[in-house]
Amino acid sequence: QVQLVESGGGLVNTGGSLTLSCAASGNIFSTYVMGWYRQALGKQRELVASITRGGEPAYLDSIEGRFTISNDRTKNTVYLRMNSLKAEDTAVYYCYFWDVRGTTFWGQGTQVTVSS
Repeated sequence: QVQLVESGGGLVNTGGSLTLSCAASGNIFSTYVMGWYRQALGKQRELVASITRGGEPAYLDSIEGRFTISNDRTKNTVYLRMNSLKAEDTAVYYCYFWDVRGTTFWGQGTQVTVSS
């Protein structure tokens, strides 16, 4: 089992910034991917960004360079820096962890609200 603890969500004005963090603990293999999905009210969950343990990132096209994902391998922690936030970024953001066992673990979700 892997446990994920998220932090960093909140309320921010349009154009503002937030940083989310997610720390994994438990039975962690050496090869894994961590990242963030988000789900806005009435919409499907979508993958925002992911990063391998080795530091290779991938992003949702519509993020347009506004978000940056990074990780600290020594802490099994992933960060999502979100800049130039827009109202459409409002959603619950979920951290996920996937490894070679093929199981996906999820965080509890953190609300990000961008106020115009």
